Amino acid sequence: MFEILIFGDSLTRGADPGQHRRHPFADRWPNVLSAGLAGRASVAAEGLGGRTTIYDDESDQRIDRNGSRTLPTLLASHSPLDLLIIMLGSNDLKPEMCGTADGVAIGMAKLLDIVESAQPSLKTLIVSPPIFVGSEQHGGNPRAGRSIEESRRLGPLLEQLAIRRKSAFFDASTVARSSPIDGVHLDRENTRAIGLALVPIVQAILDCLN
Repeated sequence: MFEILIFGDSLTRGADPGQHRRHPFADRWPNVLSAGLAGRASVAAEGLGGRTTIYDDESDQRIDRNGSRTLPTLLASHSPLDLLIIMLGSNDLKPEMCGTADGVAIGMAKLLDIVESAQPSLKTLIVSPPIFVGSEQHGGNPRAGRSIEESRRLGPLLEQLAIRRKSAFFDASTVARSSPIDGVHLDRENTRAIGLALVPIVQAILDCLN
């Protein structure tokens, strides 16, 4: 059986924008992906609300949300791995973190450096999060002052990075739309859509690993 680790933020954790809780287990996209793989792989989801690629979140110093510091430990604890899926960037786009798609790409490149240092043969799949939309609760803007335009720029930049670094890539905005409740998170249907769309992509990656 293949071993897959998913490294993400609240979108991976399954945050429900309407209820301030998590979506049911079966509706979180990592678990939808796992079900679609039908026992071919073990899928471990490490989703932490507020996680960034390389930027420090000082709002709660009890929790380290800087992905570059936590990824090495998670790679070690889940080793050996066959595939690492990374979906980050939504929190980097908070103005107090970084605020730009270019900064997200820099952070993602650093995460790939960490992976190559820890396990050079590990296959990676970068997933760009869905584009933000205007929020009903935040004056027409996405939650926490994020920029819709920067979120639109993110997918192409991460795709270019994936090509350069020989990583697989998927743009979640092709199948999922952020909720207008907060402009960032996903309702149940759009969360499930990401997992369903990733099944054939991950199947193809695993086929190449055989």
